[in-house]
Amino acid sequence: MVLLGLGACKEIAIYEHNTPVPGYNWKRNFTANGKFKITDTTAFYNIYIVIRHTDSYAYNNIWVNFGVKSPGDSMRYQKLDLSLGNDRSGWEGVGMNDIWEVRKLMFGQPRRFVEPGVYEFTINQIMRDDPLQHILSAGLRVEKAP
Repeated sequence: MVLLGLGACKEIAIYEHNTPVPGYNWKRNFTANGKFKITDTTAFYNIYIVIRHTDSYAYNNIWVNFGVKSPGDSMRYQKLDLSLGNDRSGWEGVGMNDIWEVRKLMFGQPRRFVEPGVYEFTINQIMRDDPLQHILSAGLRVEKAP
């Protein structure tokens, strides 16, 4: 799904895709993936991993293996420990009833894409639990930075 927005002061989402996890039980071999197109290599982009989980999720974090493939290149992987909350403050992100959505900014700051074209991404959970229960979906959001 490609989203385009018009607004003077808002960030513009150019891409967001969330892959539903079957039965809310994320098996290690199940991959959330997608493709998005970049045409403007002069702009900076905020890149977020998006995780949706229930209140029953057993941990304060999730380890994922994030892969990205640039046009004409091979897939490059990075292991990430994403904080979802803590015992003192509760869950991070936005919640409605018992469902929570957390967006984690990749790389800690906006980045540029070097090459125009179609980029691919993959996300796999690499926690000890297999399947990892109470994860509803995983995905990626790319926005032009203000």
